[in-house]
Amino acid sequence: MPLDPDLVSQIAPTGTLRATINLGNPVLTSGTPDEPGGVTVAIAREIASRLAVPLELICVDAARKSFAALSEGRADLTFLAIEPARETEVRFSRPYLTIEGVYVTESDTPYRDAHEVDRPGVRIGVKQGSAYELYLTRTLSAAEVVRGTDGIDAYLTEDLDVAAGIRQPMSAFVANSDSHRLLEPAFMQIQQSVGLPRARSDRAASYVDDVVRDLLKTGFIRTQLEAAGQDPGLANDNSAEPGSPRP
Repeated sequence: MPLDPDLVSQIAPTGTLRATINLGNPVLTSGTPDEPGGVTVAIAREIASRLAVPLELICVDAARKSFAALSEGRADLTFLAIEPARETEVRFSRPYLTIEGVYVTESDTPYRDAHEVDRPGVRIGVKQGSAYELYLTRTLSAAEVVRGTDGIDAYLTEDLDVAAGIRQPMSAFVANSDSHRLLEPAFMQIQQSVGLPRARSDRAASYVDDVVRDLLKTGFIRTQLEAAGQDPGLANDNSAEPGSPRP
């Protein structure tokens, strides 16, 4: 049954669904701007298919650029972590997967676990505009956040004490180093969501949330994660239960 044209126009007002794809997050995406892949690309294609509109993928290399494209009206759909600092511009669906933010430090530093990082004099390298940068800026009481194009790069080039980032690439960095270690536990749970511009209607937001719920319930998210070489257990299967998008 065809969708109401008014609903389609609320979600994709230009007649094309413009979706941002952050190639800087290897859990969510893979490939190149010419041939992107991963779970976010699969979700964008599925939503465009259900709306029966063409899809335009706007590939960027950082979450802050995804956020900017949406807030500046250049995109209709985005894939971002749920974060209070973003909710002035974004209407988030229920989360479709959860990844973790973790710290990396040198093997001989005195920190026994992640809880010991927030102390005076500690400097933490983060990727500017990432969910974990926003979270740490909001929650740390003593440590200093040092922003760069990448958390590990900032940590290495600025000779910082700790780097913060997503567990998967941080684990890969440690695996290729004989002088670094992860600090457990994870300092945050990063809930990834599909977002619409804040100005879009309740009806549009509810439709996108319903699609995300359906993709979780049918196993679509798990299947796409596995196809991309990612852990299908990252999928938020419990989010398939009845609920509503974030207001």
